[in-house]
Amino acid sequence: MPSSHTSSDCPSSAIDSESLTSQTVYQPPSYYQFAISLLKPAYRLQVWRRSHKRDNYRQEVEQRFGKNYPSVPIVNAEDASFVPVNMPSNDKGVIWCHAVSLGETNTVAPLLDMLLASGYQIWLTNTTQTGFARGASCFADEIAQGRMSHSYVPVDSPAVIERFLAHVKPDIALFVETELWANILIKLSEHRIPSILVNGRLSALSFTRYQKISAVSRSMMKNLKLIIAQDNESAKRFRQLGADSAQIRVAGSLKWVINTPKNNTVHSNTAVTDAKTVDVEDEYQHIQHQKIELATEFGVVGRPIWVAASTHSSEEEIALSLHKQLLSNPALADALLIIVPRHPERFDEVAALIQSTELTMARRSAEESIGADTHVYLADSMGELMTWYQLADVALVGGSLVDVGGHNPVEPASIATPVLMGGYTQSCQTVVDRLSEVGALYQPNNTFYRPVASDATSTTTLPKAGKNDDAALIYQQLLSWLSHLDVAKQAGQAGAQLTVEKQAVLVRQFTMIEDVIEQYSNQELL
Repeated sequence: MPSSHTSSDCPSSAIDSESLTSQTVYQPPSYYQFAISLLKPAYRLQVWRRSHKRDNYRQEVEQRFGKNYPSVPIVNAEDASFVPVNMPSNDKGVIWCHAVSLGETNTVAPLLDMLLASGYQIWLTNTTQTGFARGASCFADEIAQGRMSHSYVPVDSPAVIERFLAHVKPDIALFVETELWANILIKLSEHRIPSILVNGRLSALSFTRYQKISAVSRSMMKNLKLIIAQDNESAKRFRQLGADSAQIRVAGSLKWVINTPKNNTVHSNTAVTDAKTVDVEDEYQHIQHQKIELATEFGVVGRPIWVAASTHSSEEEIALSLHKQLLSNPALADALLIIVPRHPERFDEVAALIQSTELTMARRSAEESIGADTHVYLADSMGELMTWYQLADVALVGGSLVDVGGHNPVEPASIATPVLMGGYTQSCQTVVDRLSEVGALYQPNNTFYRPVASDATSTTTLPKAGKNDDAALIYQQLLSWLSHLDVAKQAGQAGAQLTVEKQAVLVRQFTMIEDVIEQYSNQELL
């Protein structure tokens, strides 16, 4: 349910350069090393069970266990043969960035774009198959050009990490949001490679888990050189685990920053400007024009459209049930539901589920067009989520109707699509609350929600439901927005404006990273 509202927009006190360049290495208790040595064979078996039928199984095993890696990214890779010998090098060194899965990869992508544009080379690692697939697709051009290298993360074994660091030779290491490993941080400290937790978030549940291994957690906190926390609550929890106040800055969440298609993005470290310089109205009109173009392309002009995106098991059933209710309303009898499952391995499962209903379906993977009689469009493809958000009038963001924690609502909000979410949003509650305040996001029983209108079409007239009847409340809001698209557009516009105002977080986190790099560089010169 909604959390207490705390501000995370303002950075905290200045970075302590002395603590950042400390040469102390903090060791975890001996039982941790013993446990890792025992678990390593079991982990290899787990990788085999999960991945041995995949084409890239051998590649995954070799990379996780330090046997074989891609080439290191190179400077001016796009046109290296044309760079004059006397031209100053733009080489700022290699940054290793670890993003666990799909969500973390999407979150950190704009920051990596900015680092690449500033002259750094990137080595990106992922833990999960979905994260690896997203990294490969999101940065396909950069990887092909040699400016970025990409692999699975090494296991937390000292020998494997040594081989990885010897090959990559990073100047700094970034870890996204939460996942940390004690041996990796030890080896980075031993090699005088600063490690930074970017966009750090520590939920109450994760905090409890880290507390259970308090000695290990304390060593990890101490070996981090900087923790860039999303909010004050996370910063407090990092301190309680053993981090010093001088190590922590509060900078806001990168979830507010959307990684727009690269052909529409200016690649420079001034790519994100002050919100005051952005003409929000012009941007909104551009978004609406793109929506019309997409509707024309897919042959759905004039139809009420909503998307259930990044859905997990059981959420599709709820979406289909809501859609049947909509279709029973004569005014919405031509409504279209787009379903985008979170994990590709569930595409066929979801297709079978839709086929078991009385609803007609078209599939993206089969290149089936949307007809006038199509009730549900299964968007079983990768890398097109923003397209479906832009095509829709309303977006239901998944991972929130079941206890997953909720996926990023900023993605639809940034393109002026109003958002619906269930009660499980602990992974992004601060963002949910802020969008609710401006009326861009509806979550049942969220006390911060303020509808954008107060007339007869407003959601203030919705009937009250019981606290556990989230689906009924979500349906009422969905019905209201699809029945009054002018109000839905106002809600969407409020969300788009808020996301523009929040873009400065990218510059803040980028600047903090560069400050650490500069301080270490200066220390090395002494």
